[in-house]
Amino acid sequence: MKKITALLVLAGIAQIAPAADVVGNAQNAKAKIEMCIGCHGIPGYKATFPEVFQVPMIGGQTAKYIESALKAYQKGDRKHPSMKGIAGSLSDQDIADVAAFYAQQTVTATAAK
Repeated sequence: MKKITALLVLAGIAQIAPAADVVGNAQNAKAKIEMCIGCHGIPGYKATFPEVFQVPMIGGQTAKYIESALKAYQKGDRKHPSMKGIAGSLSDQDIADVAAFYAQQTVTATAAK
């Protein structure tokens, strides 16, 4: 009985322990941004699905903002079919890496690529 109680206590403590923060690496993002630059790297680009709208340039945005936006697309809090699909394919590490990459950029630098 003591062993079972000890195991239950340890299991409870393990679930209370906070998850380690994921740290973005801009260098690792270079292999992950191909799906972003097709829309977000073109000045004045307008997407036509599901409706015509101006695509924002994301270079220079804060990493926190980009992470938040991508997670909102994953959860469905932000509505756009293409972005939901792309965000849904990203892990937390991917999101952190992409966010770190774009946070280092400027609108001009991103547009030039």
